[in-house]
Amino acid sequence: MSATPAFQPGRLVMVDIQGKSLDAATAAFLREHHIRAVCLFRKNLGSEAEVRQLTRDLREVMGPEALIGLDQEGGSVVRATFLPQPPSAMALGAAGDEALTERVGAAVARGLRGIGVNWNFAPVTDINNNPANPVIAERSFAETADEVTRLAGAWMRGSLAAGVACCIKHFPGHGDTHVDSHLDLPTVDKSRAELDALELRPFKALRELAPSVMTAHIVYPQIDPDYPATLSKKVLGSILREELGYEGVVITDALMMKAIAERYGYARAAVLAINAGADMILAQGSLEEQGQSIAALQAAFASGELTQAQGERAAARLDALARAYPVVHDDYRGAQRDGDDALMRQAWAAGLTALRGAQAPARSERLRVYVQDSVPTDGVSEAGPTGAQVRALFDGFGDVDFVALDDIAALAWADVPADGRRTIVASTHRARYGEQAGQWRPDLHLVLWNPFQALDVAAPTVITWGYADGALAALRDWLQGHSPAAARSPVTLN
Repeated sequence: MSATPAFQPGRLVMVDIQGKSLDAATAAFLREHHIRAVCLFRKNLGSEAEVRQLTRDLREVMGPEALIGLDQEGGSVVRATFLPQPPSAMALGAAGDEALTERVGAAVARGLRGIGVNWNFAPVTDINNNPANPVIAERSFAETADEVTRLAGAWMRGSLAAGVACCIKHFPGHGDTHVDSHLDLPTVDKSRAELDALELRPFKALRELAPSVMTAHIVYPQIDPDYPATLSKKVLGSILREELGYEGVVITDALMMKAIAERYGYARAAVLAINAGADMILAQGSLEEQGQSIAALQAAFASGELTQAQGERAAARLDALARAYPVVHDDYRGAQRDGDDALMRQAWAAGLTALRGAQAPARSERLRVYVQDSVPTDGVSEAGPTGAQVRALFDGFGDVDFVALDDIAALAWADVPADGRRTIVASTHRARYGEQAGQWRPDLHLVLWNPFQALDVAAPTVITWGYADGALAALRDWLQGHSPAAARSPVTLN
């Protein structure tokens, strides 16, 4: 059986592109394979004007049912950094304000509509109940299913009302992992009853609101010992489609991630994912690699391994998503944008959290601040804050000795001078510190990224949940005695 135009395999594939503009070869590839979906990454985003032109060109090539997506979650996972910078999910969790969260979701969507993006791979509905999780952390709203559901639902209502499709992720749950699926294949050895009691609850509660769901590259051996969720009929077909009755779009996480690519390859994984119950695969890489995925789907439809009904069903779901949330280019300037920027800053400030009696130093005190000057991007998160940004937090303090380290985790507490200065450790990186941090005794610990670093150091601590301009402005105001850090942590940090 051969594929028909109703479900040309390229219509079920989201690709990425290599530059900040649409070159002729890529445009020809998109047209030749009837591709209707592109995911944008940091490498594709130049100036705001350049992004608007890129999405216009993509819309022209891919047609009126184009899907242009990216990850604009908030916090460290924000691709369009020139837009008002939204707080991380956990910052919103700390604030705990459902109405504020909904307003943030709407503001994020308004910014994306302005640059021609109609599909945002957010919000994260993973429950971060594992402090050792290397990839979720502050991307999750909280450690409880009820709170994740409450706030993710609010965020999503805001986005949908403002005209941008959302995508809850990573089904059936990435919160309790010790391994980053970008690097290897995680395993979560939980029973179905355990998943029902925690991980699956937000997905179940939000399934009728969510227009799309993204899969997790995780093996749940008590559910399916042979395939990760992305490729598993038992997870996507039986649980998500049949039991939960989900009829929205299911898209895979990136098949280029090592959890999938090194075990199954682009081609085979593409077929397995569609057969399992996904509607669209996210196939990154070179045009040749993306072409392998499309060719594999073409062959599977031709051989009958994938049926015409499967293709038509997937294409219809994607068509409906694109029609409900079309690509537009709203004028996002002036008072609306300024108001959204102020809203984001307000939300960051509302999430600022002090632990263990943390108090701001007096401006007259002699201080010593340890900081890692540079934290490059890891491909998932944006680059961390710089040492220069940390130094700016202490403008107006009279006597501050800044000590720049190549790696903050290598700080040797025995080498810290006992000269009467108040000692501050400012964390600008994501990873947990390691056992040696148990010996640190700073007078103040500033956690600008991964909140679970607060578990590593027994000290008075302030957590920003991120390092966008609004987060740093809120921390600076606290340090200078202008505002409180009154939020409550949505995860256990004592």
